[in-house]
Amino acid sequence: MLSILIWLPLLAAIILFLIPAKIDNTKVRLTAFAFSLVSLVVSLLTISSYDLQVQGLQLTEFLPWIEVLGINYNLGIDGLSLPLVILNNLLICLAIYSGDLAQKEDSSFTRPRLFYGLILILAGCINGALLSQNLLLFFIFYEVKLIPTYLLINIWGGENRGYAGTKYLLYTAFSGIFVLASFLGIAFLTNSSFDYETIQTQVLPYSKQLILLITLIIGFAIKTPLVPLHTWLPDAYTESSTPVSMVLAGILSKLGTYGLIRFGLGLFPQLWNSIAVWLAAIAAASALYASLVAISQTDIKKMVAYSSVAHIAFVVLATAAGTSIAISGAICQMFAHGLIVALLFYLAGVVENKTGSRDINVLKGLMNPQRGLPVIGGQMILAAMASAGIPGMVGFIGEYISFQGSFTVFPILTILCLVATGLTSIYFVIMLNKAFFGKIDCRETPVTYPKVRLAERIPAFVLAVLIVILGIQPVWLTNITEFSIIASHPINTTIVAQK
Repeated sequence: MLSILIWLPLLAAIILFLIPAKIDNTKVRLTAFAFSLVSLVVSLLTISSYDLQVQGLQLTEFLPWIEVLGINYNLGIDGLSLPLVILNNLLICLAIYSGDLAQKEDSSFTRPRLFYGLILILAGCINGALLSQNLLLFFIFYEVKLIPTYLLINIWGGENRGYAGTKYLLYTAFSGIFVLASFLGIAFLTNSSFDYETIQTQVLPYSKQLILLITLIIGFAIKTPLVPLHTWLPDAYTESSTPVSMVLAGILSKLGTYGLIRFGLGLFPQLWNSIAVWLAAIAAASALYASLVAISQTDIKKMVAYSSVAHIAFVVLATAAGTSIAISGAICQMFAHGLIVALLFYLAGVVENKTGSRDINVLKGLMNPQRGLPVIGGQMILAAMASAGIPGMVGFIGEYISFQGSFTVFPILTILCLVATGLTSIYFVIMLNKAFFGKIDCRETPVTYPKVRLAERIPAFVLAVLIVILGIQPVWLTNITEFSIIASHPINTTIVAQK
């Protein structure tokens, strides 16, 4: 079942590439959507085969590959990866469904087979990274995803797509270099294979562990990203087309925080406390800095991009705390943030498509039925409230559990992050007040924007419903992580630091 999640999207991409060029864009999109929907169904079926009462990896698959190098086809899923795998396949499905927005944003949109094929390749690579239980297998998927992501930004992005795509490529390539250096060092110094569970049982001197851990943190901090390694993110998110922005912000950035939990905390639990306070301090600084910068933005997509930097920093703070409840909160926050930020980017794309602008100083009165966007305005309010952590929505439970777990370890830094959540309300209120509630000048000629079709509302409706349902019934999400977190808690990990 896990192999299907990896190879079905890749096979689907090959099929799309072989479709005759004369097939119109709509049929290509529907074909890609059908394959992505099958992947989503398979990811949901894993829940029926997944035993919530069992600790550790499940549905494992193992196949020797390049044994002389210690590389094996080793797959497994647990409470850390399962929610993210489902999130990935959901967002890929919605992004492909939303592909017509990319066509409307770019009047010269061409090569739909390549566009949707690259998104499917990206889906397979993300699934592969989340399911890999071999360090080099993880790295292969982690790096291969750079190719489709770069092309998606550089070919179908905005006016500055070349700059944004190149910047993304360079930053993420350096992330891969640091991650690979740490992985190679771990395997070389332990004289073992790259299989995750094998490495967990090895013993390393304290000084060598420290170097390897810092190298690993730098690599994943670039991917997350944390300030000051974040500058690629606003450009990449803003210049990408709407479907690509949804995937980039919704799931791709989670590979950084996933890596910190799985490989940082998972392989160096005894050493983690030595660097945790510094990582937590950087996370708090990132949250405050990004929130303050978001307040000064006038572009909706750029405001959401900086908001993403701030909220993903909450995940890093909880990861630094390292307690069971904090890690559980970090996973919930990753899932919640993926739903919310995908909704925000989708709505921003619809607004730009209908009005021709994302500037909040230009847009005004979009909630007025005369403008034709009251439903989109209502959904934007819901997304903003969820991002601000209003109770009853999934954003609240993620932040609440994360902060509850981190407060016992880093009370002052947690309070600083709570201040950042307050700033979330400020910049979203500014955006809503100007763009959606701004007064319409009666002296101006009334402008009526094209109405949003029912089909265009479906992605936003799906995300909004999930945000509310999981906010009301968060136990459906937290139950998945509970036993796996107990299994992966530092107390149960056998790698020992020798000073």
